[in-house]
Amino acid sequence: MQRILLFLITNIAIMLVLSITLRLLGVDSILADNGSDLDIQALVILSGVIGFGGSFISLLISKWMAKRMTGAVVIKQPTSSIEKWLVETVAKQAAIVGIKMPEVAIFPSPEMNAFATGASKNKALVAVSQGLLDNMAQGEIEAVLGHEMSHIANGDMVTLTLIQGVVNTFVVFLSRIVGHVVDRVILKNERGHGIGYFVTVMISQLVLSILASTIVMYFSRKREYIADTGGADLAGHQNMINALKRLAQREPEALPEQLAAFGIDKKSKPGFSQLWASHPPIEDRIAALEERARSRNK
Repeated sequence: MQRILLFLITNIAIMLVLSITLRLLGVDSILADNGSDLDIQALVILSGVIGFGGSFISLLISKWMAKRMTGAVVIKQPTSSIEKWLVETVAKQAAIVGIKMPEVAIFPSPEMNAFATGASKNKALVAVSQGLLDNMAQGEIEAVLGHEMSHIANGDMVTLTLIQGVVNTFVVFLSRIVGHVVDRVILKNERGHGIGYFVTVMISQLVLSILASTIVMYFSRKREYIADTGGADLAGHQNMINALKRLAQREPEALPEQLAAFGIDKKSKPGFSQLWASHPPIEDRIAALEERARSRNK
């Protein structure tokens, strides 16, 4: 709750500063002189509602959507030794990181992957693929679970949702400002919103969304390094390193895009495309863990 309140206050403050800045730059005066009746304060509120609304709805239904999209089946009563071990391991890690026991599920995929989701750290879901259970040693699986539990304990689902809400708010706000400027100042439309406004808003929103996504992905990549260290702390550095090395040897499981940021891996390569990658290159993650392990052993 504190995290949500902080980001809401931050977002409101940023939008107020942006509103004041536009006034100081005379944008509202320019629009008014060209016949625009744009109410910047009302646009700020509308942008916040649209920007945060979709993000929060997605967060609230994230567990339900994850189960539907992946076919994940929650373990309510273990029916095998591996299911029993899985539930017990998650319970042990939950106690260590100080969160309530999340739901534990298995989704039917022959590839190796796992993900975490949920509206809060105490109402979360951890799911692993059948392929991960079939192809990894228990120590490696424990490290993967630790990685996902670290995502939950660190509140990464909420954090990234709120960051997405902030950038969505900016995108909605700025695209409509640009639309008004083009429609009234450049095209000199004097009545209502012309076609120039709607086309400009759509193009601006698309371009700004692509640019804004780099901000969200930057934070996502940073959280992956932190989750890796969490997995290493819970299961041992070598187990976490071995798990990542095993993942590096195969093609990634294509998790739905809504879950990809919280999967254990989504293949990415260094270079310009890394700006839009939710995960750092797996080689960089392994190198970071190896360096951390060496520093701890000194």
